[in-house]
Amino acid sequence: MNAKVKGYILGAVAAATYGMNPLFTLPLYKEGMDPDSVLFFRYLFAIPILGIMLKARGRSFKLKRKEVLPLIILGWLVAISSLTLFQSYNYMEAGIASTILFVYPILVALIMAFVFKEKITLQTVLCIFLALSGIGLLYKGGDGTTLSLVGVSLVMASALSYAIYIVGVNRPMLKDVATLKVTFYVLLFGLSLFLVRVDFGQSLHIVDKWYLWGNLVALAVFPTAISFLCTTQAIQYIGSTPTAILGALEPVTAVFFGVMVFGEALTVRLSIGILLIILAVTFIIAGSNITTHLVRFRKLFPRLPIKRKKDIR
Repeated sequence: MNAKVKGYILGAVAAATYGMNPLFTLPLYKEGMDPDSVLFFRYLFAIPILGIMLKARGRSFKLKRKEVLPLIILGWLVAISSLTLFQSYNYMEAGIASTILFVYPILVALIMAFVFKEKITLQTVLCIFLALSGIGLLYKGGDGTTLSLVGVSLVMASALSYAIYIVGVNRPMLKDVATLKVTFYVLLFGLSLFLVRVDFGQSLHIVDKWYLWGNLVALAVFPTAISFLCTTQAIQYIGSTPTAILGALEPVTAVFFGVMVFGEALTVRLSIGILLIILAVTFIIAGSNITTHLVRFRKLFPRLPIKRKKDIR
């Protein structure tokens, strides 16, 4: 298997594992667990995993004083994004929520245009129109009921928070901090938000079945650690733009599990809406300069040794 094929496989695995959020979250909701408790344990279990990864790469945990406040703010942004997304699962089908969330690269492009005065192209405008058309087709769920305005608002708040995070993490103040270290501290500081929301453990919902603990661990391992590792390696094999485009598999995976595992309905209209959103985001990633804001692993991580077979002549 050559390096390019490995890269595409790793990129697909990274996106697919990230799309597993509903697979492990919805059974916890069914048992009465609330989003704050689920996310508290997800962050809590993911932090030591990322810490081990950070140490294995020979990175230091030390931060400069000027880096602490930006990382706290970024941690809260990611925590708010996680919380609003997980809350939206209580108002709408998880597959549709994950698809609407996928508009965040378009929001990144808009922030860069209106806040940092980057030129907005005709292609960006057309992609925005395409994405809005796709969302318009999702206004009714598969069972014919109109989507909850609260649910859609929560997903859009999640996408906006994550878009602001992506823009913020690429600002000069953190440009010399490795992405893995940023992620570690973002989760660590993000955990503080959930610690407050569960009243420092007083209102924390603790599950009493072993397989539910398995779901919590799986949330930390698959959508977090494995997805992150596969993303970094995929970028080193095939580059950042193809890896970002493969992110379209995230909502596809969420929709697949929603339909196959949780019995969510998938109509032709919903399928077209999902496809329009995925196409819009794919086009904007492939044809603009926001890829550098979406993925910055290339310049911040040391290149992993890639063994190649010598040509036989």
